[in-house]
Amino acid sequence: MKIRYLIMNAFGVGGTIRTVINQANAMAAGHDVELISVFRTRRIPAFPIDPRVRVRVLADRRGPRWRHPFRAWLLRQPSRLIPQAEVRYATFNRYSDARIANYLRSLHGGVLVTTRPALNLLAARFAPDSVVRVAQEHMHLDSHKPALAAEIARWYPRLDAVVTLTLADTARYAAVLDGTGTVLTTIPNALTPAERRPADLAGRIVVAAGRLTRQKGFDLLIEAFAVVADAHPDWQLRIYGDGRERARLERLIHRLHLYNHVFLMGGTTALEEEFAKGAAFVLSSRYEGFGMVLIEAMAHGLPVVSFDCPHGPGEIVTHGTDGLLVPPRDVSELAAAIGRLVADEPLRHRLGSAARIAAARYEMGEIRLQWERLFTRLEAARSGRNERNGRNERNGGHRRCGRASPSSADRLIG
Repeated sequence: MKIRYLIMNAFGVGGTIRTVINQANAMAAGHDVELISVFRTRRIPAFPIDPRVRVRVLADRRGPRWRHPFRAWLLRQPSRLIPQAEVRYATFNRYSDARIANYLRSLHGGVLVTTRPALNLLAARFAPDSVVRVAQEHMHLDSHKPALAAEIARWYPRLDAVVTLTLADTARYAAVLDGTGTVLTTIPNALTPAERRPADLAGRIVVAAGRLTRQKGFDLLIEAFAVVADAHPDWQLRIYGDGRERARLERLIHRLHLYNHVFLMGGTTALEEEFAKGAAFVLSSRYEGFGMVLIEAMAHGLPVVSFDCPHGPGEIVTHGTDGLLVPPRDVSELAAAIGRLVADEPLRHRLGSAARIAAARYEMGEIRLQWERLFTRLEAARSGRNERNGRNERNGGHRRCGRASPSSADRLIG
């Protein structure tokens, strides 16, 4: 089976990048896999790519600008194909528009997996009918701005499938795409293959990880940990990640006099080693696309505390069995749950053991089988439609075209 993954930047660092590369690596055992990166920002990828996976770059952003005047002009022009409501709109330009659209038009057969709304929309518009087009949702429908959601409702019916990370998000897409024929299904992200040392549950370290953004709610976590540190001054909180909220979080730490208890550790590509040092893990997000970091922590046998935010934690954690769930954004309840784990080592061991067992359902082998079954089903359906369309054409019928008529913007980059 020929499988292509189209991603915004395979050379960057982030949860979506890591999970897509993991999936491509897994599928390369037995399939013809290509990873297409719209942009390239460094010489080598931050995450390992299996040598069997071919890598293609559409727009290399390293080094000096191209000297050709028209190409340089295109690089300065804002995108005409990416909706402005897409959160990464400013990263795209007229040159990337042309490169993506022309690449999609060149395809024939196989499976194409696109990995963010901007790319999903372009696949729906430009990839030919011979290609099985699968959109991956790495956040959730309600996290998108209304204007982007409207584009999704308009164009996603042309896709063969939309794959979400949670059952709740699949239900939301079903309401929007009802009756369109687009297959909707839920396949969670898989654990990164790694050696996982069991966590040190007798220690005094609470771990958290994620981008330092408002979404991740580290301000709420720091406020909650002020209560924990007051009752248990020998404990500390380590937060791993980088982001634009760092300075604000540092000010909050100092204002609450937590400089001996809360530490912003910066980004790391060896999070597995840091999980093994923890006695508990906390997810304090205001919202999530899934909550992959929860599963990674649980795989180390870490007991977890999480806001029951939309979407993901409530489908990953069974409250009281393998972790503790608290109402979204409730700082006092978060503090109480962390304090409960901190004060009770036997509870940490009980929840941590159950967490490790629960995380096994996200091992790569199981998730790979789910993707293979989906791709096989979609390819069979596509072959059946092509056979019927061929008979209709021979009998004088007409085949519905799966591509949009080019707009004036499309013609400008064609």
